[in-house]
Amino acid sequence: MLKREVVERVADGVPAGRLWYAGPAERWFEALPVGNGFVGGMVYSGTDAERVRLSASTAWSGAPGSSDLSPTALKYLPQIRRLLLAGEYAEAQALAGRHLLGTPSSFGTNVSLPELLVEHGIDGDVSGYERSLELSDAIVRSRFTRNGVAVEREVFASNVAGVLVVRVTSSAPVSHKVSFSGDGIPAEVTVDGETLILRGQAYEELHSNGKVGSTVEIRAEVLTDGTVEASEAEDVLVATGTTVTVIVAVGTDWLGADPAEQASERLRDVPAYEVLEQAHVEDHAALMSRVGLELGMSVSLPTDERRRLFAEGADDPELVALYFQYGRYLTIAGSRQNSPLPLALQGLWNDGRASSGPWTNDFHLDINTQQNYWAAEITNLGECHQPLFGLIDGLRASGSVTAAEMYGAPGWVSHTVSNAWSYTAPGWGLGWGLHVTSGIWISLQLWEHFEYHRDLEFLASRAYPVLKDAAQFFLAYLTEDPETGYLLSGPSDSPENWYLSPDGEKCSISLGNTTDRVLIEALFRICGEASELLGIDEGFRAEVAKAREKLPPFQVGKHGQLQEWLHDFDEAEPNHRHTSHLISVYPERQITPRGTPELARAAEVVIDRRQSADGWEQTEWVEANLTAFYARLQKGDHALRHLRSLIADASEDNLLSYSVAGIAGVDENIYAFDGNSGGTGAMAELFVQSTGLEIELLPALPTAWASGSVTGLRARGGYTVDLEWAEGKLVAAQITAAERSTPQQVRLGDELIALDLQPGETARITTS
Repeated sequence: MLKREVVERVADGVPAGRLWYAGPAERWFEALPVGNGFVGGMVYSGTDAERVRLSASTAWSGAPGSSDLSPTALKYLPQIRRLLLAGEYAEAQALAGRHLLGTPSSFGTNVSLPELLVEHGIDGDVSGYERSLELSDAIVRSRFTRNGVAVEREVFASNVAGVLVVRVTSSAPVSHKVSFSGDGIPAEVTVDGETLILRGQAYEELHSNGKVGSTVEIRAEVLTDGTVEASEAEDVLVATGTTVTVIVAVGTDWLGADPAEQASERLRDVPAYEVLEQAHVEDHAALMSRVGLELGMSVSLPTDERRRLFAEGADDPELVALYFQYGRYLTIAGSRQNSPLPLALQGLWNDGRASSGPWTNDFHLDINTQQNYWAAEITNLGECHQPLFGLIDGLRASGSVTAAEMYGAPGWVSHTVSNAWSYTAPGWGLGWGLHVTSGIWISLQLWEHFEYHRDLEFLASRAYPVLKDAAQFFLAYLTEDPETGYLLSGPSDSPENWYLSPDGEKCSISLGNTTDRVLIEALFRICGEASELLGIDEGFRAEVAKAREKLPPFQVGKHGQLQEWLHDFDEAEPNHRHTSHLISVYPERQITPRGTPELARAAEVVIDRRQSADGWEQTEWVEANLTAFYARLQKGDHALRHLRSLIADASEDNLLSYSVAGIAGVDENIYAFDGNSGGTGAMAELFVQSTGLEIELLPALPTAWASGSVTGLRARGGYTVDLEWAEGKLVAAQITAAERSTPQQVRLGDELIALDLQPGETARITTS
């Protein structure tokens, strides 16, 4: 029986952990990331040089105005729908390929920037080497002794000051050469006093025409207790002393900014090093320290060794907790409240591979960008969600043009991919480019933020207008099936999958696919709830309620699976990585084991069939996705199996997740942010799940984590949750109400207890 008492919240801090290594990084996947939400760095910590690969969120090739819509789309849309209703799928597919797809002239990509090099003039043997990233203060440190000289370095990226900092101290004066590497973007380097200036263009020819892109200026100011002078090479500064500090600022001309002024202004305002570092540590810790996780102790070995042992089957609960906190660290480093753009496919960092490969390093709106923010709300980083809302505002603006010109509809719409200038046209390939509900999917992040914070002003001014305009589009866009009366979306892809028509033709577009149905149902439901909360738009509320009732129900197919399409088509690619229709399980909760057990089983059949298919496309975001699905299906041991696979088989020695070679058109492992953030968000669901009306404790705790604790997780309705458990059972929970909260039911298994707290009050929940 559950018991409740009001208490003072007590939450002991658990260290976030650290990554550490006994040798320098030799490759990108061994380097350690730092970031301030705008500028990122991958830190190698070599013994000959400190090497930092730079990146910036607004360093994009391409140009605005690249949403090139097909001029014949509106004319042929009715004919394509008639063909689909008549079952002429192949003909409809061919017509859509000719008349509906986008034709991007300069879509672009985020590009990789050059490296900063701080080379040390010390020869001889090296001893006592160690490098680390402390998650609690976001500083990469390295130390070693060479030829009797002790060297210590610190690298961090300050959001407060907007700069990246490299500090080298040595036990004797050392000469350092400071320069930029020649790769990254076309650029020229000059010297102005004690500052290196790199000015270049974010040009590339694969995803744009090679003539358009951001102008980028990187300024590196060199400070020392000794001397700084230009070398004969004219693009290198030589600093000699026992302390050398390099402060890096980046500016771009994205949205008309002056890159030189942007970079110069950041350098002008930098305080003394000690003040700069302290402000950085306090700023980062204010976010990082909110959540603690303890799953048990492990062996003390370098992180790369621990990951390899884990991949061989070793149990390492501390490594799993470190991975959880690492996802939070990367979210903080990559996406801050003042970031100009949200996290791209590679987050804030860029290895030069995605941007030179088939994807582009952009915003994929058919799961990846959403998954980038799975950790934001539930792990108490709501501020880090804000940059995504700026992108959504841009999608709404440009998407209104797409809605009017392509579909002849009000409101706004976007499709599968977007860029730094809010591209909303369909993609340029069938099978992936025509997912018409991607705009809904990304906009649901606004509602999620509201659910956790209950801020009616945010709902009224930011979230509801976006969601209402999206609903206006779909009210006009949906087609009534003359046979069933169902309102069907389409022509649309189910990302990024294909089916076999009754004639055996491989097709992608259809009417009424399940993914669209889930997202449109969620949009109409949310608009109804939001308008009622705000006390406005009663007529519109009735309109979306009526349309919602006419959406097709979920369908269970011949294999017992939740159908991906309205009709029981066979998948053309049974091993496909995308299971988009299971967003009905997570992040939506239209299907639950308690509320809809038959459909929950049908969803699990989908997973079983995909995994058992030859060549199952098992990659980083998929493993995070499956972890989340099984958490919602309340099968914790299944979830842990996929979490282990994410860490062991789709993450590198620096614990960054990667898209596996041979999948999605790439021939090498390529870094992707979504596995880290998605894994963290999915893992949190093992401890706490919430609906806005109910908070469930330990809904899917794996048996391997028999004892542990977690503090600081967030629950919908405006609550913070701390948990402690032992022998697989709850010891106690503390649930604290925020400034704005709503009454809840708290669930543990089949038991419920009511909760209605005043702001700041904490209830302690125990079992008798």
